[in-house]
Amino acid sequence: MEEFEEQQVQEVKLVVTEEMRSYIYETTKWTRLLAIIGFIVSAFLIIGSFGIGAAITANPAMLAQLGPLAGIGAIGITVFYLILALLYFYPSLLLFRFSNKGSHGILYGEQGSLNEAMQNLKSLFKFWGIATIVMIVGYLSFVMIFAASMVR
Repeated sequence: MEEFEEQQVQEVKLVVTEEMRSYIYETTKWTRLLAIIGFIVSAFLIIGSFGIGAAITANPAMLAQLGPLAGIGAIGITVFYLILALLYFYPSLLLFRFSNKGSHGILYGEQGSLNEAMQNLKSLFKFWGIATIVMIVGYLSFVMIFAASMVR
């Protein structure tokens, strides 16, 4: 009985129709555009991080204008923006990999490339899922801390 079930599982194949191929190919064009824009935004964030750090170091009066962020100083702000750039770069890289591998797999009928494309897409959604959970927990923590501070 077990041998029969194993044979059935191995025989099941997923069929990718021409319509599905066209959808994937069109999606890869849009994801390439979004990835390139993400790379550009990441580059601006990196350039801006060093520019803001240098401006604050040159003009300490700017630090006073940052309000609560003034406590971390110029180096802290530079590091903060570099982390933001990294958080923007990684999903853009996954999108770019999906775009390249997906279009290559669709155009040349290579199953391996399409598998890698789907793996990158899975990683992208996993990244955004974890980031969303972290943001929700952060917001809830902030609300709880704010509510607790109002009680006193």
